[in-house]
Amino acid sequence: MFGLSPEWLLEDGRPFVDAMVLSHPEQVERLKAACPEAAEAAVLGGDPCFDRLLAARQYRERFRRAFGVRAGQRLVVLNSTWNPQSLFGDDGGDVLPHLLHRLVEELPADEYRIVAVLHPNIWYGHGPGQVRYWLDRAQRAGLTLVDPLEHWRQALIAADAVLGDGGSVTYYAAAAGVPVVLARRSLDLLAPDSPVGRFNRTAPVLDLAQQLAPQLERLITTHRPLTEPAELTTSVPGRSAELLRSALYDLVGVPEPDRRAQLDPLPLPPWTPPEHTVPLRVATRVTRRGEVQLHRFAGPMPEGVAGAVHTAVHEDTVDVHTLALADVIHRHGRPDDVRLGSPTAWCAEILARWPHCQTAVYVTGPGTCVLRTTEGLSLELSADDAPAAGAAPAALASAVHAWLAEGRGVRTLVRRGLRVHTGRHVTSVQVRRSG
Repeated sequence: MFGLSPEWLLEDGRPFVDAMVLSHPEQVERLKAACPEAAEAAVLGGDPCFDRLLAARQYRERFRRAFGVRAGQRLVVLNSTWNPQSLFGDDGGDVLPHLLHRLVEELPADEYRIVAVLHPNIWYGHGPGQVRYWLDRAQRAGLTLVDPLEHWRQALIAADAVLGDGGSVTYYAAAAGVPVVLARRSLDLLAPDSPVGRFNRTAPVLDLAQQLAPQLERLITTHRPLTEPAELTTSVPGRSAELLRSALYDLVGVPEPDRRAQLDPLPLPPWTPPEHTVPLRVATRVTRRGEVQLHRFAGPMPEGVAGAVHTAVHEDTVDVHTLALADVIHRHGRPDDVRLGSPTAWCAEILARWPHCQTAVYVTGPGTCVLRTTEGLSLELSADDAPAAGAAPAALASAVHAWLAEGRGVRTLVRRGLRVHTGRHVTSVQVRRSG
């Protein structure tokens, strides 16, 4: 029993710590069974980590915006602990890199947001450079790696689903009521009678032989919060600060301060929108109502996705050979960036450099962009409710590209704008002519 056995707790038959903080009486009972000599050192102190998470749930929408989640998007958090049976472990092969590539390629880029939380020991054991090298393609396809010390709890609060293993972060997610599916079990390293052990035996498991999107949607739409993780993570939710402070002051024999004990609130993460610099395959369909349905994929176009298809490529892609074949080329930048010139000038430069390109798109903000076509048409697009609008500016530009490719009129676009469907959400786009 990892952490509660005599070899971890005793020296010369006696506990070598003055206090062993546990979060639930269930843990005290397991300690008594596994190492009764150490039971005298047990202190019920709650769980400050979980208390901070619970206190911050009121800021869920802020955290979602910080992670670049747009309206209608699902935020999927992948989590790996650091033992050999983890997602990133080498017992049977590294599951996580393969799974990440599948997620960012199979799931539509505007309908899902993918972030990953890797245990600090993964970063320290392999080195940041090696980890980023392994996950480079996934990052260029939209994955964001979350700070494993500061921001993983915020990611759980913001999540629509968590894909994990037998680590504590996965269990915290289940305790917080987040839909959880295991991509890998870790039964051999967990005490079978522990809450985490029972959770790993009973939690749903991802079927890697099947398509991922239907499984995730089924997980989210049929989710019912699990009662045991929530009940057994801590028996004193919200009280860890006062209990731990009392225990520590008792140990040193000093009276407690009169002021209230409290924990630091979770900080708001920096804004980290996804970056798609891999070539994107874009399927579009202009409906009878004059709206555009759009799906963008960082991998091959899945079967069953209907519509006209074009290729959109970021100017800074490492797959530079794809620029010569791109129908749409886009980039992000400030409209006053003197290095690039004005957005209109940059668009003209791109169209002159890449003859196959039909539309150049300069993204100027979270919900705005300027585009220019080979016919010399220049338009400015602005999405309602930016930056939380359902589709990114580059996606909206692809929708306009599809509209024009069908020979639809520019006057209609300018007069009434355009409605763009990305999965469950519809984004309204205002269009005006640009100089």
